[in-house]
Amino acid sequence: MEEHLKQQATSLIKVAIYGPESTGKTTLAKQLAKHFSTNWVAEYARDYLQLKWDTAQQTCTPEDLMPIAIGQVALENEAIQTATDFVFCDTTLMVTKVYSEMYYQTCDPVLEKTARKHKYDLFFLTDIDVPWEADDLRDRPQQREEALAHFEAALVANQKPYIRLSGSKETRLSAAIMHCLDYQKAKSYGFTAHDYVQVIHHGIPITKLFEHIQLIKQGPKPIQLERPATILDGIIQFDTEQIQQLTTFFEERKSTYKLKKFVPASGAASRMFKFLNDFVRDYNPHQETINAYINRSNNRDLALFLAGIEKFSFYKKIQKKLLADFKEYASWEQDAKHFYFIQYMLHPNQFDMANKPKGVLDFHKYTGHLATPVEEHLKECATYANSNGVSHLHFTVSQAHETLFQTVLNSTKSKIETHTQTQIQVNYSYQFAHTDTLAINADFEPLRSETNTITLRPAGHGALIHNLGLLDADVVFIKNIDNVSQNQLNEIAIYKKALAGHLIRLQEQVFDLLNKIDTQTISEFELDSVVEWMVHSLNCSINDDFYKFTTENKWSYIKDKLNRPLRVCGMVKNEGEPGGGPFWVRNANGNLSLQIVESAQVDLHNPIQAQIMQQSTHFNPVDLVCGLKNYRGEKFNLLNFVDPTTGFVVSKAKNGVEFKAYELPGLWNGAMARWLTVFVEVPLLTFNPVKTVNDLLKSAHQPH
Repeated sequence: MEEHLKQQATSLIKVAIYGPESTGKTTLAKQLAKHFSTNWVAEYARDYLQLKWDTAQQTCTPEDLMPIAIGQVALENEAIQTATDFVFCDTTLMVTKVYSEMYYQTCDPVLEKTARKHKYDLFFLTDIDVPWEADDLRDRPQQREEALAHFEAALVANQKPYIRLSGSKETRLSAAIMHCLDYQKAKSYGFTAHDYVQVIHHGIPITKLFEHIQLIKQGPKPIQLERPATILDGIIQFDTEQIQQLTTFFEERKSTYKLKKFVPASGAASRMFKFLNDFVRDYNPHQETINAYINRSNNRDLALFLAGIEKFSFYKKIQKKLLADFKEYASWEQDAKHFYFIQYMLHPNQFDMANKPKGVLDFHKYTGHLATPVEEHLKECATYANSNGVSHLHFTVSQAHETLFQTVLNSTKSKIETHTQTQIQVNYSYQFAHTDTLAINADFEPLRSETNTITLRPAGHGALIHNLGLLDADVVFIKNIDNVSQNQLNEIAIYKKALAGHLIRLQEQVFDLLNKIDTQTISEFELDSVVEWMVHSLNCSINDDFYKFTTENKWSYIKDKLNRPLRVCGMVKNEGEPGGGPFWVRNANGNLSLQIVESAQVDLHNPIQAQIMQQSTHFNPVDLVCGLKNYRGEKFNLLNFVDPTTGFVVSKAKNGVEFKAYELPGLWNGAMARWLTVFVEVPLLTFNPVKTVNDLLKSAHQPH
């Protein structure tokens, strides 16, 4: 009997149309077969049971199921002989198995075993959101949800690759055709059906993975630096009086704007404690002293950490825990105290600081309490990103860490609101899964987990352009989670307000000009002055052929140049910090624009490009103020202003296996490449990042 249930081998793509009765399976199978000019396999049970009903007025019994299964397999094997590329099966033995369990609470062991064993590239699970159509064989119109649940549970239990199809007949057919074609291409790239379904359920178009693989193979095209942006050549330098004027201008205008502060905060603090993790892993207290380890490993960061250990805000908290856990701790040798202190900092069952997000770590020590970066951002937000007594703060967080952020907020927000007389509204978003990218191994094949699933990983902070674009705000302040200070809040706020004042002033000029173009209340005689203002105030590059255009096309060109999101970016003097800086960049069309460029985007093997990179006078502290709406008050679609050619290829390791992955154009790099961009010099006091834990020993993070 099992021989009659055996599927014939084939290289065709076999698609199973699968689901409860009256869900459009037959219609879809016929449509797909017609579209792809191939065969479809009819449901053998329908003809078999209809004949039984017509001749004897009898319905299905358990004894009918095996003949139905044998007949179904025969139809399928026959259809394969003359099909091309695809074959579409109106039903499968898995359907027969599910019906047997639903109606008779059991299933023939041979049928069950064969149903599990039969292979199809894809299952299309047809939803119950289509009208019920009665006939002689359909009998459960009131139990459709229960039936669908049974069918889907069988797919999950048997690890079948499936995609649920819902909507109208037209919608289902369109989706099914797309999936068939995309899977066919995915298969040619070496992806399995399970890979394809994993990617689709992740929300990623499979074509994106093909693009990423090609980008990794070819490597991204390097940015072409023209020259560094400097004072009077791309970077504005305001004097004290101008800063005060811009600050006042912002204060006068802010009541008409909805302001928001946007803080990327999803990453864990692992890099912040890397040298301490290296120490815990490599140090053997029974074989050497800590000083000997420092000399052997040249771990000078550890020496600095230990020299200033009592200055860290979290020192007393960890010390207290050690004293509680070890009664003899006070009498230990200094090396033992230091070793256990660091272990308690990092151990998952203790303070686990390296696996928590930076935002919830204790950075600063005040009289009576310790403060996290979240608390410091709340203070900043209330100080400069407030309008009409309300301040809005948005964190991008890891879903796994949201509870930690909420705990910190619950303990601090009301206190800061009372102190600042400002209502602070806080919300969160996660990095969208559909922006994840594929990790590939040295052979350019997908990196796989122990369960053989492909590795999809977050694609860098450039993915956050999606989150930024969803904000309901007119003016958005962007600042990294670790760039906070215990001191000089008021001075920092002055420069943030000045940046915002300059943005609003420029934006008002842009909006006025665009409205005049729309209403044709601007004359041709103003063209030259408009172009000059665009070049000098907004750093716009004008096409060499501009003056050959007709007047109408000139204004159209100007409108396209100006109707874009606007960012004013603070820049500090370059003092050797790692990271990006401001440069004039020439794109593939030969146009110049101001960009924030990371060293990873530049071909440093090219001596001319390397020299330009080294000549940079300023550094990007991630201090941005952004205008996200157009002159009509509508939100820009920020994805329209990304330069997709500016992504990164990163090399990483997971469980000792090296891999490469594509990362999306950085949030303030390629993701904002087509924005209107203005750089303004701001003082170093506004830039206080905590890249390693030792940065907390700097003056900005110590009580004065």
